[in-house]
Amino acid sequence: MNPTISTLMRRPVHSAGMDDSVADVEALLADKHLTWVPVVEPGRGEVVGVVSASDLVAFHAQGRDAAATRAWQMCSYKPIVVDAAMPVSMVAALMVERGIHHVVVTDRNGIAGVVSSLDFVRTFMPSH
Repeated sequence: MNPTISTLMRRPVHSAGMDDSVADVEALLADKHLTWVPVVEPGRGEVVGVVSASDLVAFHAQGRDAAATRAWQMCSYKPIVVDAAMPVSMVAALMVERGIHHVVVTDRNGIAGVVSSLDFVRTFMPSH
């Protein structure tokens, strides 16, 4: 049996706009207790990148200004976007092959959910 990635994805999805300041992205992550968010193009809602906590650490290590820098200027581009019907095993293989920790899941309506490597780890936890 090979379940689809939709069985692991998390909802609701919070995202940042391309023109949001890095300070706004950080506030969103803190407020929603997230470690990453997709960055979307305004209007179309197309995913153009992701901003993760590790991206923010690197950003601040460079001494850059979070209020003056926009999400599109520091996000990781070309994130993996997969269909909600894709088998979990294929998504896992893609993540390992590309050395990434985050995947955006879409369906015919746009972004349906998100999956991180931590979501895969959670599948091994005993039920409470």
